[in-house]
Amino acid sequence: MLTRFVTTLAVSCLAGVLLQAGDQDKRTPGGYIVQRDADVARPEPGPHKGGGQTVGHSFFSDVPGLSLVFRKRALKPGSGIGYHEQQEDEIYYVLSGRGEMTLDGKTVEVGPGTAILTRTGSSHGLKVLGTEDLVIIINYLQ
Repeated sequence: MLTRFVTTLAVSCLAGVLLQAGDQDKRTPGGYIVQRDADVARPEPGPHKGGGQTVGHSFFSDVPGLSLVFRKRALKPGSGIGYHEQQEDEIYYVLSGRGEMTLDGKTVEVGPGTAILTRTGSSHGLKVLGTEDLVIIINYLQ
């Protein structure tokens, strides 16, 4: 009986602490930003000396204090992202098209629905396979 009472008391105290902490953590609404492909699309060469032409979409790049980088890139046939060492964890997600990604010297074919995490200190590059654009999402913390 005493054990049950102590457990109930501990749970009640913890709930009270969490409710107080929750009140302190409530944020004032900070708004939102909506951007569309057409508003941020820019023709760019393949990054990291990858060659060819791409269309880069750097969403929210002008938002002060945002440490998350969120990009979409359409790599045209014949273009790529040059092989380079990664300076931070980075995630690639393939929306459409086919590509060949070299990860630490190993080649992997990628296509729609493929997610790739490249870790700090690893090396990678990407090139388009086929005749359609390879469209990817890239994000990382800067």
